[in-house]
Amino acid sequence: MELRLEGIVVIVGSYGSGKSEVAIQLAVHHRSKGMTVRLADLDLVNPYFRSREARRPLAAMGIEVVLPPEVYLQADLPVLSPLVAGIIRQTGGLTLLDAGGDPVGGRVLAALGDAFSGRPAQVFQVVNPLRPATATPAACHRLRREIESAAKLPVTGLIGNANLIDETTVREITEGYRFMRALAAESGLPLICITAAEELMAELSPAEFACPLLAIRRQLVPPWKRAARLNGIANATPREPVPPGRNKE
Repeated sequence: MELRLEGIVVIVGSYGSGKSEVAIQLAVHHRSKGMTVRLADLDLVNPYFRSREARRPLAAMGIEVVLPPEVYLQADLPVLSPLVAGIIRQTGGLTLLDAGGDPVGGRVLAALGDAFSGRPAQVFQVVNPLRPATATPAACHRLRREIESAAKLPVTGLIGNANLIDETTVREITEGYRFMRALAAESGLPLICITAAEELMAELSPAEFACPLLAIRRQLVPPWKRAARLNGIANATPREPVPPGRNKE
């Protein structure tokens, strides 16, 4: 089953859902299919594990990456590039907006309301059912309503990202898929895709899933780990150390 997205796609979710990693992988997937892809990092809340950390390999693949000015890249400040409104208005290809986590991140989307005028956007909520904040359908529904209220945009689809990082097995993927199918049925929203680490893909049968599988080549890793190569391109972006207890995506 092919995963193909076009137009404006906004990625939202809770802290730790892995939404920034999913945004990166969606960009890579569609660029590898020959599409024009743009990715804007709108996460102005959490200064760690943001899609901007993969900016160099993404740019080397021909993906346009829109970020705050270079001097503010590692700042925990509300800096929003005016280029974001510009790429929202562009036509053709895929424009991905990686929003900040929880309702706080949704407020940035509300600030871009004028740019969305007349430009329909798909808004996908990334869910990791193995995280405490989204371990039940009720919690996922509540978070969705809070994000929608803050962003002034409705969520239009779900993406399952069940993982325990390096401890993930096929069991977590299949159980996470069942959770997401139930969540989609309850919410009336389509399940756009589920994710799986690239090294687990050979153990999964696409025929067992009624939605596309998105392979994850992890880019957002702690400073002591090496990010996977994207289409043969290594991520040499300098990383800031992550203080203990910080939220991870």
